[in-house]
Amino acid sequence: MAGIFVYVIIFLITLVSYRLLRKQKKESHGTSTHQLPPGSTGWPYIGETLQLYSQDPNVFFAAKKKRYGEIFKTHILGCPSVMLASPEAARFVLVTQAHLFKPTYPKSKERLVGPAALFFHQEDYHTRLRKLVQASLSIEAIRNLVPDIDALAASALDSWHGGHVVNTFHEMKKFSFDVGILLIFGRLEARYREELKKNYFIVDKGYNSFPNNIPGTAYKKALLARKRLSKILSDIISERKEKRLLEKDLLGCLLNSKDEKGEVLTDDQIADNIIGALFAAQDTTASVMTWIVKYLHDNPKLLEAVKAEQKAIRRLNEEGNQPLSWSQTRNMPITYKFILETLRMASIISFTFREAVADVEYKGYLIPKGWKVMPLFRNIHHNPEFFTDPQKFDPSRFEVAPKPNTFMPFGSGVHACPGNELANLEMLVVTHHLVSKFRYCFENHICQ
Repeated sequence: MAGIFVYVIIFLITLVSYRLLRKQKKESHGTSTHQLPPGSTGWPYIGETLQLYSQDPNVFFAAKKKRYGEIFKTHILGCPSVMLASPEAARFVLVTQAHLFKPTYPKSKERLVGPAALFFHQEDYHTRLRKLVQASLSIEAIRNLVPDIDALAASALDSWHGGHVVNTFHEMKKFSFDVGILLIFGRLEARYREELKKNYFIVDKGYNSFPNNIPGTAYKKALLARKRLSKILSDIISERKEKRLLEKDLLGCLLNSKDEKGEVLTDDQIADNIIGALFAAQDTTASVMTWIVKYLHDNPKLLEAVKAEQKAIRRLNEEGNQPLSWSQTRNMPITYKFILETLRMASIISFTFREAVADVEYKGYLIPKGWKVMPLFRNIHHNPEFFTDPQKFDPSRFEVAPKPNTFMPFGSGVHACPGNELANLEMLVVTHHLVSKFRYCFENHICQ
């Protein structure tokens, strides 16, 4: 037993020494031309990860910015990193010099989604896949989905009746998952839909867990569920190929695609991108819709204004026995500004990970090759220079368009979320049903 302990100590010392030598090498390389940004890298190996995750991230980022300015270095999640807290820097990384910064995700997460998924790539493959995803998310395609999304929202919220307690976030995840299935497959057989849902949520649960292969752990269960998802998707793809259907849903776009050499996507590439689309379509949208419920509750006067707008639409539709229409969702100014302010305040995506593919100079500082680079959306959205009294929930601020690159709830550049129009539609439809079917009791719950 003592021998094992000694080996563990030797391993840890070796690991820390390696990290320190690697860090010193990178820093000495950087100072030969430009200096590294100011900041602290914290403790060896663990860096400042504990500080970031043990406190409000707003406090962590704000304190760093106040001390070091709008560009600073840190060390989190085992990686030397540069954080950027200005609109100009975000544009530099995500738009004007995007080719110098590749998307980067932990390998453990890549295994669960699939290495061929759109958001793990750059250049030609990324361009091709993005066009296919955008084709399935065109305005025409989304317009045609309105009746189905309206029906899904009505059904989801009807299940809240009965006086029982519901977990809002979980319910919103179920709804956004069903919308994702609709977008990807169109009409899908119930047996496939239920199997996909069951296994997807196991993968989702393990996505942010500690990655290991020990049987019974959340991550190991997620890996096994991911294999089952591949099998289910393989069966669906085979059926679609046999029927030779030319559907315009995402699966149809992926199946019918050929590159300039006439080559089609493999089944594994299609499966990875379907699962990637589910991840992109589900969690963040569900989070925003949960915050919408909170901010409606917290702002009674704004709630009444949103409710009046939506009840007028509901009365009109009931008189004509009509469902919610696309044109109506495009004419909800009060509700839309409320949603924009929710996106700003909540800032679900606090920052995005990129990795420098070469040594990069920015404003006199060196960003070494291999370092993580993180534009801080949350800091920009909460900067009083761009949003007066940023901690106040005030939808009226969106009566005037924000300054360029100061409001990026869906990211920016070639890797910006291609599903922003669909996400906005989901939020508008859910809010429509939420305020016109329920009354808020202002005691931390919703009444029928």
